[in-house]
Amino acid sequence: MLIDTHAHLDVDRFHRDRDEVVKRAQEKGVEKIINVGFDGPSSEMAVKLAEKYDMVYTAVGIHPHDAKKADDDTYELLYNLTKRDKVVALGEMGLDYYRNLSPRELQQEVFKTQISLAKEVDLPIVIHDRDAHGDTLKIIKQERASLVGGVLHCFSGSSEMALECIKMGFYISFAGPVTYPNARRLIKVVEDVPLERMLVETDCPWLSPEPQRGKRNEPAYVQYVAEKIAEIKNMPLEEVIRITTKNAKDVFRLP
Repeated sequence: MLIDTHAHLDVDRFHRDRDEVVKRAQEKGVEKIINVGFDGPSSEMAVKLAEKYDMVYTAVGIHPHDAKKADDDTYELLYNLTKRDKVVALGEMGLDYYRNLSPRELQQEVFKTQISLAKEVDLPIVIHDRDAHGDTLKIIKQERASLVGGVLHCFSGSSEMALECIKMGFYISFAGPVTYPNARRLIKVVEDVPLERMLVETDCPWLSPEPQRGKRNEPAYVQYVAEKIAEIKNMPLEEVIRITTKNAKDVFRLP
């Protein structure tokens, strides 16, 4: 049974057929889904979805794109949401220097504040890092994020960065891009990272894996990511599924 460790079922693209999407995931052997918030309203919606669907759990947080909207009320909301059942992490949080939809200094400040909150409520963190590898590593170290650990989701850094994060207690999560024809760098990371520190995800509705590219992504497609990792690692798919599922249960403290 697989666990999709990063999905966004709360977004509008799932509004019409969310029940069917969850059902298809179950039929494809997905045991649990971590639905991840990216601002206050989406985090609230994510909690509601976790309360509606037995297999859905949630993370609540502020994406770097939305850092400019964060204020004291947002942090109070996140704090209160962490007390709800089935909230298993804070995030996604981090840095995005590719789009720069919020000023970089503000992204860093909001990232640090959420790490502090995670330490206060003792929850792991889900980190978004795009074209900001150096500053992401620096903040993880400076803010002692290793005290709570967590996941670098949809990993796009180097093997060296991945292994450094693993030493600090983090897991490395792979999504659809690892299946793409030009994924040489990611394939090298999969080769170098021990399976015992890997997770699989979809980041749906975006980043559909290669056999489904051009379509809306959904949790049922997480199997393609696991299949690609099994191919790269030259090991049975069942072993990849077993170990990545155990890893997800460990980091998110899932039943």
